[in-house]
Amino acid sequence: MRHIERHKTARIGWLRAAVLGANDGIVSTASLMVGVAAASASQSSILLTGVAGLVAGAMSMAAGEYVSVHSQADTEQADIAREAAEIRKDPTAEHNELAAIYVSRGLDGELAKRVAVQLMKHDAIGAHARDELGISDTMNAKPIQAALSSAASFAAGAALPLVVTALVPVGSLIAWVTGTSLLFLALLGVMAARAGGANVLTSAWRVTFWGALAMGITAGVGKLFGAVV
Repeated sequence: MRHIERHKTARIGWLRAAVLGANDGIVSTASLMVGVAAASASQSSILLTGVAGLVAGAMSMAAGEYVSVHSQADTEQADIAREAAEIRKDPTAEHNELAAIYVSRGLDGELAKRVAVQLMKHDAIGAHARDELGISDTMNAKPIQAALSSAASFAAGAALPLVVTALVPVGSLIAWVTGTSLLFLALLGVMAARAGGANVLTSAWRVTFWGALAMGITAGVGKLFGAVV
């Protein structure tokens, strides 16, 4: 029977985008509303600000992720095309290059040459992409997946402080939004750590600390420059 292993690296593509989106949604929307609330704005103005931040942020995250990850994908494809041209031009030199990589990883010279020959017969471009360039199916860039994950997770994260803002009185809004948002961030850190197999406490502390810092600075700016609306 084949031994099946389930590794966490297969989740990196969507997990990174989803965690970044949700974290940014909570932090940016909560910070925005806390900053506006600190400027003595009305509850309706704070909600409107939060909704605008949700829509703008989700679209910005989707566009930014798509462009950046697509740039990565373009670079990977260009490198693969260049490698394919080099294989066609001088296959012997490329074989020796691949064998040298395997020697550097611990194989003896003769075995490394045989492995290089076999792999290049099977899939020369794939072997060089994986072992020379570090490009694999698991780790390669997926622009659409990253864009959709970021937009959806940002909207979900931003909706949390919005719901809190709609339910609590304006007099205690800053305390409620700040407290619940920090709780949401801690839970996000725990979920991300469990999905990725990382340390739960470290992940929760990291996202909570930076979220608290962002909200504190934004509230300070709102208080400093705010005016009654």
